[in-house]
Amino acid sequence: MAGNSFGNVFRITTFGESHGTGIGVIIDGCPAGFELDIDAIQLEMDRRKPGQSLLTSQRKESDTVSIVSGLFEGKTTGMPIAITIPNEDQRSKDYSHLADTFRPSHADYTYQAKYGIRDYRGGGRSSARETAARVAAGAIAKQILRKAGVEIHAFVSQVGKIGLEKPYTKYDQTKTEMSPVRCPDPLISKQMENLIDEIRLQKDTIGGQVSCVCSGVPVGLGEPVFDKLHADLGKAMLSINAVKGFQIGSGFDSMGLTGSEHNDKFYLDGERMRTHTNHSGGVLGGISNGEHIMFDVAFKPVATIMQAQPTLNAAGEMVVIEGKGRHDPCVLPRAVPIVEAMAALVLVDFWLRNRAARV
Repeated sequence: MAGNSFGNVFRITTFGESHGTGIGVIIDGCPAGFELDIDAIQLEMDRRKPGQSLLTSQRKESDTVSIVSGLFEGKTTGMPIAITIPNEDQRSKDYSHLADTFRPSHADYTYQAKYGIRDYRGGGRSSARETAARVAAGAIAKQILRKAGVEIHAFVSQVGKIGLEKPYTKYDQTKTEMSPVRCPDPLISKQMENLIDEIRLQKDTIGGQVSCVCSGVPVGLGEPVFDKLHADLGKAMLSINAVKGFQIGSGFDSMGLTGSEHNDKFYLDGERMRTHTNHSGGVLGGISNGEHIMFDVAFKPVATIMQAQPTLNAAGEMVVIEGKGRHDPCVLPRAVPIVEAMAALVLVDFWLRNRAARV
């Protein structure tokens, strides 16, 4: 299986399956001499882990990280950093009925068709469990970026048809973590929470949108042709389980605007070039322009539902299947730290690449 690595200079490779012994990540290209805050890494893991509330999967994982290489006396050595995360609460029997059956909207059929074999226990490698490894790597990337003045904040901006009604600049992002849904508007957060709970009781699932704001990003990150900054952000987000859409800045709304309405006009703020608006989402010609990088990520409803559905088995026979086990009725609350982690991995990679862009 190819495609388990991401990044160029700051490059990660994740490994492991949902119901294996554990999962992990190897990080190559992390600068030497950087003092890592292990507690900060664990905090990011705690934000992603299951069992946080009734709105998430009740699988109980501590997601305790163990750094087994690349660190000496609390500082990075420049060698590959290897992180392992044990799987502690597998219930593989919940998936025994899937050994020869293809679940609707899952990777079961495509994995079987491509590889001729698949781990049906929780989806194996296709499980969102793999994203814990990304969050661990992203936590290190966030620390490096924070020292460079870059902050990344994601939040749930829509669940089903319930969404934020004001632009992100009108919200206090410090309130995001106070909400079980991770929405910065307390009133709308409660509406989202009620909707997810209602959907859960109906044994169904629902999707929505996570928005992300990256502030303090310097001018010049990104390459102008194939490695455009927003192109790599799009790839990063679309690699996350259940993601179906990505837009940056004005996104699809730009289709309804004229050029005179959409253009971000420049002005001089002291010695810094700024724009009055940010329809471009902080990226011009594939390169960051110093404004907030703002993008949205659309998540589909979780494919596993606790309702009977018709499907096919490996023999081509029509059968009825019903979800079992512990699953998220809505992936959005736990997706927030994953979106942040992937954004951090893209930005730190371009930040390191940019150091060699000119003399």
